[in-house]
Amino acid sequence: MDLAEIQAAYYMVAATGVLVAAIYYVLNLREINRNRRITLTTTMMQPFMTTEGMSKFLNLTTMTWSDLDDYRAKYDHRVNPQNFAERLSMWNLCENLGKLYREGLIDLDTLYGPGNQVGYLWIKFKPIIEMYRGTEGYSEHQYENFQYLAEQLNEYHKKRYKEDHEARIEAYYKGDRPPS
Repeated sequence: MDLAEIQAAYYMVAATGVLVAAIYYVLNLREINRNRRITLTTTMMQPFMTTEGMSKFLNLTTMTWSDLDDYRAKYDHRVNPQNFAERLSMWNLCENLGKLYREGLIDLDTLYGPGNQVGYLWIKFKPIIEMYRGTEGYSEHQYENFQYLAEQLNEYHKKRYKEDHEARIEAYYKGDRPPS
């Protein structure tokens, strides 16, 4: 074996080492980004997982009204500021989660895990938010990220469980199905 062959073999080994290092670096970056998304998602979900957050969630999801006028009479910000504060804190959290999801910064699987509170809140308050979009000075795009995220979570549920989660939640709110 002459010197040129040895040198060529050395270059091939060195190039292979650089290629392996580059592949390892790319895979490592992907894993780091995935872990960051999961960490951010878990952090953003903390308000749902605390005792206070669960109390707010239960207070909101057990609200009852017969029609939009009844809703306004019981829960509008002018007559029930405490409920308004709880409601808006949850709606705004869901809006922020939806924006972060659209930007690819949070993980849908991790977000779905704690019980899909976002989906429950959207189904419960969709008619109210739509009413506010048209009458209370909300823009037509108000809470669109909340809506988008709830729709994505429903699609995720359909693919995973072959069941329309939105229809299940609507049935639950109508009293047609016990909670599971």
